[in-house]
Amino acid sequence: MAFNITAVKTSSDGAWQGDNPLNFAFPLLIVQTALIVAVSRSLGLLFKPLRQPKVIAEIVGGILLGPSALGRNTAYMHRIFPTWSMPILESVASIGLLFFLFLVGLELDLSSIRRSGKRAFGIAAAGITLPFLAGVGVAFVIRNTLYTAADRTGYAEFLVFIGVALSITAFPVLARILAELKLLTTWVGETAMAAAAFNDVAAWIMLALAVALAGSGGGGKTSPLVSLWVLLSGVVFVVFTLVVIRPGMKWVAKRGSPENDVVRESYVCLTLSGVMVSGFATDLIGIHSIFGAFVFGLTIPKDGEFGHRLIERIEDFVSGLLLPLYFATSGLKTDVAKIRGAESWGMLGLVVVSACAGKIVGTFAAAVMVKVPAREALALGCLMNTKGLVELIVLNIGKEKKVLNDETFAILVLMALFTTFITTPTVMAIYKPARGTNHKLKDLSSSEDSTKEELRILVCLHGRANVSSLISLIESIQTTKILRLKLFVMHLMELTERTSSIIMVQRARKDGLPFVHRHGECHSSVVGGFQAYRQLGRVAVRPITAVSSLHTMHEDICHMAETKRVTMIILPFHKRWNVDHGRGHHHQDRGDANVSENVGHGWRLVNQRVLKNAPCSVAVLVDRGLGSLDPQISSLDGSNVVERVGVIFFGGPDDREALELGGRMAEHQAVKVTVVRFFVRETLRSNAVTLRPASSKGKEKYYTCLTTNVDPKKEKELDEGVLKDFKSKWKETVEYKEKEPNNIIQEILSIGQSQDFDLIVVGRGRVPSAKVATLAERQAEHPELGRIGDVLASSINHIIPSILVVQQHNKPQVEEIAVSKIVKESSLTINGDANV
Repeated sequence: MAFNITAVKTSSDGAWQGDNPLNFAFPLLIVQTALIVAVSRSLGLLFKPLRQPKVIAEIVGGILLGPSALGRNTAYMHRIFPTWSMPILESVASIGLLFFLFLVGLELDLSSIRRSGKRAFGIAAAGITLPFLAGVGVAFVIRNTLYTAADRTGYAEFLVFIGVALSITAFPVLARILAELKLLTTWVGETAMAAAAFNDVAAWIMLALAVALAGSGGGGKTSPLVSLWVLLSGVVFVVFTLVVIRPGMKWVAKRGSPENDVVRESYVCLTLSGVMVSGFATDLIGIHSIFGAFVFGLTIPKDGEFGHRLIERIEDFVSGLLLPLYFATSGLKTDVAKIRGAESWGMLGLVVVSACAGKIVGTFAAAVMVKVPAREALALGCLMNTKGLVELIVLNIGKEKKVLNDETFAILVLMALFTTFITTPTVMAIYKPARGTNHKLKDLSSSEDSTKEELRILVCLHGRANVSSLISLIESIQTTKILRLKLFVMHLMELTERTSSIIMVQRARKDGLPFVHRHGECHSSVVGGFQAYRQLGRVAVRPITAVSSLHTMHEDICHMAETKRVTMIILPFHKRWNVDHGRGHHHQDRGDANVSENVGHGWRLVNQRVLKNAPCSVAVLVDRGLGSLDPQISSLDGSNVVERVGVIFFGGPDDREALELGGRMAEHQAVKVTVVRFFVRETLRSNAVTLRPASSKGKEKYYTCLTTNVDPKKEKELDEGVLKDFKSKWKETVEYKEKEPNNIIQEILSIGQSQDFDLIVVGRGRVPSAKVATLAERQAEHPELGRIGDVLASSINHIIPSILVVQQHNKPQVEEIAVSKIVKESSLTINGDANV
């Protein structure tokens, strides 16, 4: 059925009146968008185990929806993607592309390029020059082989388009591949990011040149004078934008900065309008609207909150909904069937080999010349061979300008897809730095003279809400003795497919060193409170930023703990209660406060993996309003210290570590420590407790025990020895109590529901006493906290104080297993005070 696009209506009158919604513009656009997003997301899930970036799924999805696969069915194409609907779909996709390129400009920090050094610039230059020259050679072959005399365009524009297509590196895609492979913290990752940033700038300059040379398309010749005017006008636009508009955007960013976490809407609208005006200006010049949006993105300041909040407002809608439409329109233009015969497939092989060889060899040679080891240089070359969105933009503009025919377009799209797909597996095969986390570090209990050594602690936090409570906890651990406290503050940031994740990476690379900020300098508001705390006391603070996906975040934490030789890792619990913790007026209903923040199950899994793999002791802080509400008012006069600490002791290595930490706190003159020992008398064998390993199904709901043979007598001697030393050392300052409970849970709850403590310190109890082991039949809410910690952390028990759950470092060759309810027969037996 033929349609005149000028006669197409926007919406239908409905099926009840005989209208088919697919014959109308807007309903058809909804169906097209839903189909494209569903296909690209489904393919993204399929490619995720292969560790492929999202762009691969979106390109493949577009190809599948196009004439290469589903489009072979003419009824499907005429109904879902009719010819008259394509201008509408491409217009909507172009809006998404316009704003996405604005985000790309936002993520590209020009100052970081200047800091990257001559070596990265030399590697980037070689990585662009050689594949560009190879592209020029390939262009001559393609032009003479796949083009008829009537189809051939001018030499200059064709050579530039092919050369640009072969020499581009996709900066956003590369950043995500590096993060996925854990290479961002390596020299290879740092150099690749810097070289890709150089490459990005060079690609846009060459693209502007190619568009200017291509002129209006249609196969007609463009006057060299017109191309020159287009280039000069483009240069004037860039200079005007960076010299005049950029200071104005700094003023806008300053005036539009968040007040009470709210960005002024008027400044957001002004900025988004500026994107469209810039796009119109460059389109008027004759380059392309996306070039103006990209340059305008460069004018937004990278060091403030305005740009970040701006991204949060638009990126999900743009990159999640509109951008896949652009990939789909590219796929709808790609017809693999156009590649016919051995000659055409030979051209595809030539293009792929030229692109890979040119990029890899050029980068490898330049890297070796500056004394980079061969393995790292080869990995760098493979990483720089990554293609992405800019590649498709170049190809689409080339097809739009009729510089590239359908066959050449399909060949270059498949080349981009193949080179990006092989990047991750190739780099994994060539270069994967070892990260051993089996090295045993010191724990608190193993220090022979804890008052004369440096205490190193790695503190992890999710956001500003964790700052005040963690500062309060650290201040309580700091002593007035010879002990020097060195604090590594790691801000954990999830790397996602969102553009703001790349902004995180950029901010983490201050001074050219990713993640670890030199000289304690960090501009993040999250660690700002710790920096103020450092200036007030004898605590050395080193801020660190970890940008990683959640399923591998624990590797960064454990690797940093081992690299910095820390004694303890402190993690925030994934739930946080916002309660009044004012001095001198503890509200009875504080424990009833609702959870004000739950960062999600993914962060809970991060904590569980750290507890399992950490090379040192670990503490998890369940925060119920510990410390001051203002993270900036930490001081050393005791005003922000935990004043009343309770240590619950049952026995076992975890409890001994908790007791040692309580002793450190007792050294602080403003901290009052109370130790409550739950005493369990010797029992007969008939009172033995027997546990069995939990079934694989639902085992995450059960508590864990260590799979080690422990001598009960030796463990009891260790417990008694530690308690004896503790009492003799702190008998003047620490209150010591003993209890022999009939009901452990009731006794624990009475302590937690009282107003006697600001913080309760407990061991995780993976080698439990018989009394504690009976709690294995209890359904666990948070099994990673252990039996006692779980009771105190429960949101339904009206617990008042914050809880610190301590785990001592695992011994070599010792694993944890989940154990289920009490049974008569099993391999794990606990008798009296005996341990598993």
